[in-house]
Amino acid sequence: MSNFLQRTLTGMWIVIFVTGGLWIHPVSFYFTVLILLAGSQYEYYNIMRNIGVRPQIITGMITGIIAYTISTLVAAGVLTRTSYLILVPMMTVIMVIELYRKQENPFDSLAHTFFPLLYIVLPFSMFPYLAFARNGLGSLLYHPGITFSPGIILGFFILLWSNDTGAYLSGITFGKHKLFERISPKKTWEGFFGGLILTVCVACLIAGKLGVVNIAGWIIIALIITVSGTYGDLIESMLKRNAGVKDSGSILPGHGGFLDRFDSVILSLPLVYLYISVFG
Repeated sequence: MSNFLQRTLTGMWIVIFVTGGLWIHPVSFYFTVLILLAGSQYEYYNIMRNIGVRPQIITGMITGIIAYTISTLVAAGVLTRTSYLILVPMMTVIMVIELYRKQENPFDSLAHTFFPLLYIVLPFSMFPYLAFARNGLGSLLYHPGITFSPGIILGFFILLWSNDTGAYLSGITFGKHKLFERISPKKTWEGFFGGLILTVCVACLIAGKLGVVNIAGWIIIALIITVSGTYGDLIESMLKRNAGVKDSGSILPGHGGFLDRFDSVILSLPLVYLYISVFG
């Protein structure tokens, strides 16, 4: 099977899994984002292990999952924001545990245990705040007593995938001028602008379907996704180059791992959330 065909088939599966999971019901929304978060966080820890660092995988993963779960329950109105305080003793426990692990470089271990909580868990924990307690596109299954709309998130992913598709196709067709050769030799300015054009066009098409913000707002979101998503991809490329690995994982044939596929989310989603919160 050619790499292009493999990439296409896997991409179709990703689209079906993500859009279906986010759209069906608030519970499926929770578990879909949880899978993406946990998969990306685990891959980060595994990359660090490959270069000799020994982060606390179990305690780090538990902290990340609890942080995301709290965000979901707070966004849904089940818990108050003071619930986040439970993370304070959890992070304290991680530091105390390191005393007993007898690692050669304990602060390297601590740094790389904590960093994905900022780099991965925090952005993914913003997903619920863009879906719960919002009106707009409804879920496919009935959910009494919960105000929930996946419209913003679905629009976000549609634009994200449009940017990836436009950048990939225009890059392999017209790409000549390197965008950031030191970090990612295959990225080109032609690919960047191809992704930008397609994303803005798609933003104009979905504005009337998903609502949430007006057409100008969706165009701004498209610009945010294109620029910050590109930087998110470059930062993950920098991480892999530093670790000497080609892909963050192999669970998604043709795409690598979760972190490879959703690296653009890490920078773009928080900025979209900021824009929606201030101007939406």
